[in-house]
Formats: sequence, C-alpha cells, structure tokens
Amino acid sequence: MTHTRFLDRDEFINAVRGGDVPKVEAIFHMGACSSTTETDEDFLRINNLEYTQTLARFALDRDARYIYASSAASYGNGEQGYSDDESRLDELKPLNPYGHSKHRFDLWARDEGLLKHIVGLKYFNVFGPNEYHKEDMRSMVLKGHEQVRDTGRIRLFKSYRPEYADGGQERDFVYIKDAVAMTLFFFDHPEVNGIFNIGSGSARNWNDLARAIFNAMGEKPFIEYIEMPASIRDQYQYHTCADIRKIREAGFNRSLSSLEEGVRDYICEYLIPGRRLGSNP
Repeated sequence: MTHTRFLDRDEFINAVRGGDVPKVEAIFHMGACSSTTETDEDFLRINNLEYTQTLARFALDRDARYIYASSAASYGNGEQGYSDDESRLDELKPLNPYGHSKHRFDLWARDEGLLKHIVGLKYFNVFGPNEYHKEDMRSMVLKGHEQVRDTGRIRLFKSYRPEYADGGQERDFVYIKDAVAMTLFFFDHPEVNGIFNIGSGSARNWNDLARAIFNAMGEKPFIEYIEMPASIRDQYQYHTCADIRKIREAGFNRSLSSLEEGVRDYICEYLIPGRRLGSNP
C-alpha cells in the first residue's frame, strides 16, 4: 500500500524520532536551508547537519535506501578542483556557513563509514519548473524571465576579478530533468554508493544564460551590470564545473541537455502563461 502524506519538517522529524513512520523503501532527503546567505549557524546545524544525521540513522536502521543532497557550495572557490573523490574531502574549504553545513555532514558520513551504504549528491546550479517557493534562491532563469517580462532587461552582477568580465562569472548549470534522472539512477542501482557530483560537466557564464533567456523569449538581449552587495563579495564563487566522470563510470549514460536546450524547455513549456499546468498564475 502506498502512503501519501504531507508533514511539516518538525512534525516529520518528530515522527521519525518516535518511530511513527510506515515502512519505507527509500528516503530522498533534499530538504535543507538552502540559502547561501544564511548566517545563523545554529539554525544551519540543526536543519542541515543534525536533521540529515537523524534521517541517515533512521534509513540505515531499516535497510532503506538513503540518498541525500549535499552541495557544490562545499567546493568553495574551487582551488582544490571539483572532484567528488571522497578521499579529498578534507581539502575542501566552503566559503559560507551553508556550504560548511553541507560539508560537515559529508565528513561525518565518511568518518562513520556510512558512505559505503548511502549516496550524497553534490548538486551544482539546478534550474527548472516549480521553484517559486524558493524565493530569493530561485534560479536566474526564473528571475531573468520575470525581469525580461517586466522590464525588458536582465540585471547581472559586475565582476571584481580582472580575469572575469562583468557577467563572465561561470557556473555549471544543470536542468532539473537531468538532475532528477541522475538522482533516480542511484535508486535503480543500490549497489552504487558514495558522493557524486550532479551537474552538466561544463561551465557557462551568466552572459550565456542571459542570452539563452532572451532567445527563448524571442527578445533582443539587454543586459545591465549592477554592483554586487559587499556582504557577499568575499564569498562569491567565480567558477564552478562538475567533474561528472565518477557518475559516468558508475553507469549513468544518458545524454544531458545543453544550457540553451534546458532554458528553452523551461521557459517555453512552463513559464509562458497557458502552456503548461503549474505555470506561474
């Protein structure tokens, strides 16, 4: 029998601790405080570390598959590269409290010997349908679509490093449909465990993303560069690019969407009013 029930995060974790949860086959733990600007470290510790630890123990005690969201934020400024080799975890230096909270669980799982039994996924810049609830953490595709719709322009941060042009800061953008396929690969292959990157395997810049948005909307590009808030300048990642050789070697062989393909599908099939159920009312 399938049970479908929505629980508040506190109600759910209390049910887990009290054993008031039906038998489960797998837990996909994607929940967390995902704000890269959150500064309350106690809040992050409770929600991103201890919560994840509790669910991991619960799943393992019941022989349930446990797949959790780590984060590319754990790589920091990328000085150590973007390898998902667990033997290199100690080399990583996250730039913000959010990244630290995710990294701390990865280290704990390794030190407890759990990475032989569970899967941690380092998601890069995921974008796609149904992200309205994420507020300021929504993808730039959604924000950019709204900006073009309302003002005819997209605003991007200026660069404060000479090797990067304004809007030239790079990210590994991965479409949600690809991220879901990569995630479900581990449900279908319970013999595969450890930490894996979830990304496209290529770095593209914000200007590329903006142009893809304008093209999908049939509009002429108009980009305005604005000052980056001083509060995030020292924590800002200028380059990310997932090394996805490990998941490929594990057997994931599906082709991935290009940035332009993903942006066009998202905007044309989900964000343009009336095209799909669930589009922004």
